[in-house]
Amino acid sequence: MREIFIERREKKLRIGIKNKGILEECIVDEESNGPSIGEIYKGRVKNIIPATNSIFVDIGLEKEGYLYYSNELKSKGIKKGDEILVEILKEPLNEKGAKLTTKVGIPSKYMVLESTESGIEFSKRFKDEVKKELILAELKEVKGGKLIIRTEAANVSIEELKHERKLLEKEYEEINRRMNYSTKLGKLYGDNLAINKILRDKVGIEPVKIIVDNKGDFDFVEDYLKEEENVKLELFDDSKRLFDYYDIEKELLKLRHNKVVLPCGGSIVIDRTEAMYVIDVNTGKNIKERSFEKTILDTNIEAAREIGKQILLRNLSGIIVIDFIDLRDKSHKSIVMKELKEALKEDGGNHKIFPFTELNLVQISRKRVGKSIYEYMEEQCPLCLGSGALLKLSYLEGLINNEITRYHNENGINDFFIEVDETYKDNIREDIVSFLNNIDGLDKEIYINYVSGIEGYRVEPLIFKNQKKNIEQYLIKIE
Repeated sequence: MREIFIERREKKLRIGIKNKGILEECIVDEESNGPSIGEIYKGRVKNIIPATNSIFVDIGLEKEGYLYYSNELKSKGIKKGDEILVEILKEPLNEKGAKLTTKVGIPSKYMVLESTESGIEFSKRFKDEVKKELILAELKEVKGGKLIIRTEAANVSIEELKHERKLLEKEYEEINRRMNYSTKLGKLYGDNLAINKILRDKVGIEPVKIIVDNKGDFDFVEDYLKEEENVKLELFDDSKRLFDYYDIEKELLKLRHNKVVLPCGGSIVIDRTEAMYVIDVNTGKNIKERSFEKTILDTNIEAAREIGKQILLRNLSGIIVIDFIDLRDKSHKSIVMKELKEALKEDGGNHKIFPFTELNLVQISRKRVGKSIYEYMEEQCPLCLGSGALLKLSYLEGLINNEITRYHNENGINDFFIEVDETYKDNIREDIVSFLNNIDGLDKEIYINYVSGIEGYRVEPLIFKNQKKNIEQYLIKIE
């Protein structure tokens, strides 16, 4: 059975997906003042640069977004000062604003309503011709929009599709109403996009168990899936964090290692650069086969399966380049490519895989969905000036909070000695109150020592008085 875990902590939403007890995917979405992919905004054209075919748009945020000055927009005579409806394609990066499109789409479970063109279209994978005819005969078009019917729509009743179409039309009308009558620039659509996408893509005809630790998210999921009979929904109310309780946190920490050993004895190594992810495949200790060609093929097959798994688990996006072991036989390349596509089939249309190059490289482009594990777990290490990575203080605080909460709930302990890598010393001391609040230590006696060479942190519960006496110089006192 597939299990979906939805954990919310203040401005951070994490979604973990397990299949038969194995963690397959993790999505992290952090609330910010900036735009997120899929959100729809009312914007105003600030500038048009014909030389670069770019249009800069004020969407009511700190940074202006930009979009491609297409022939379609040119023919419409778009000009500076025009108010337009746009969707976020890419989030802002460094000094660059968000990438936008005027092709706005509102997704639901069985269809997508797009603002361009009109009529009803079907997914390329929709093969049921009889159901197509029924949908075209029974489903009304939406004025000013085009309905694209998803493959999964073939498995539900026409009444369910009519109901969903009605909801989409209502949402679309509300967006247009706010676009036309609101005087403010800003977001018109886009709450709960991450949860919406997971429910849309991962809940199907197979049984699913969903565990949520936030009442608001629970109500949203319950309403979204009210017609589903194969879903078991639970509200998690334990004092421990959801990811910690179900050991997902431990699995995520393992992902900081860039090397993954394959069952055959080979391995893959995942490295990040400024522009892309690079994955190298190695035979390692794989000497099971007498034939060297067979050894290479078997290693590459296992690597392809594992790479698909790791892309989803680590939530890698952008450009991904895979350096497979040299394959001279074209039929072997086809086998490896088939395995790679199969390993990523759960990702739907989020990615595109390109053929082998002459150097046996395979390139993948993948749409960004939330943050990668590196973005929310790590930050640049000030000691090595970017050649290594350090756990984010905010993430470290969450791990310490897990341990303090567990000791307190199970044994009633309120005093703790914490050792933290000295790299965090200045940041912790700079705002010690926030640190204590984030680790649930404001109402407890907390002793902190900063040491070098420690793997992140260590938490020791203090039970006896002589323990405190020996470390009293490390007691945190708030004036």
